[in-house]
Amino acid sequence: MATSVQQQLHPYYPKTLELPGFAEATMTQSFILATFGSFSVILVFAVWAFAGTFGRVSKLDKSLMCWFAFCGFTHIVLEGYFAFDANFYTYSVPNFLAEVWKEYSKADSRYVGRDSAVVCVEGLTAVLVGPGCLLAVYAIGAKTTYRHTLQLVISVAQLYGDLVYFITVILDGEEISSPEPVYFWFYFIFMNGIWIVMPLCIGIHSWLAISKAFESKKKKK
Repeated sequence: MATSVQQQLHPYYPKTLELPGFAEATMTQSFILATFGSFSVILVFAVWAFAGTFGRVSKLDKSLMCWFAFCGFTHIVLEGYFAFDANFYTYSVPNFLAEVWKEYSKADSRYVGRDSAVVCVEGLTAVLVGPGCLLAVYAIGAKTTYRHTLQLVISVAQLYGDLVYFITVILDGEEISSPEPVYFWFYFIFMNGIWIVMPLCIGIHSWLAISKAFESKKKKK
């Protein structure tokens, strides 16, 4: 009976999910979104200004630098925290990063349930893709010869990770999201969908740039 009652105390789906030691969130959804959104805006403006230190940088390249900086922050800080702190859902003392994942887990309970596929994808993304994104910020600004190769590799990795993320949900066929529209359509679909659309566009852009460079070199010969 005690276990049954405990299962019904958390806000995640399915309700049969067992979360020993679960502690209720201490921060509101609006506070979490406002804090994350504000930091993201500040980060974008800071990187846009930083891009000017490299000299003449196009608006497209500045936008790409902002995107990769945002990705680097998200992968290393947010996803890295999740991957390496298995007990975030048990914390009763205010901890912003833990609260972010308690909130997001309402859209995908695989996070709070420590699903092995999700932990693996997020861990690899944090350790490998995150630093790669920060290197891409420099590579774009400095106009290095490897920038498009790096952009393509990162974009393929992000796209692959996101496809695995969505496909495993379909294959498992379990109820993992709270019924409120904000959790499924905004958190689960829209926020993750960004990492399909953007990497796809950037990957195509870099593919064309690399192909053009090889074609130009071939003509010179």
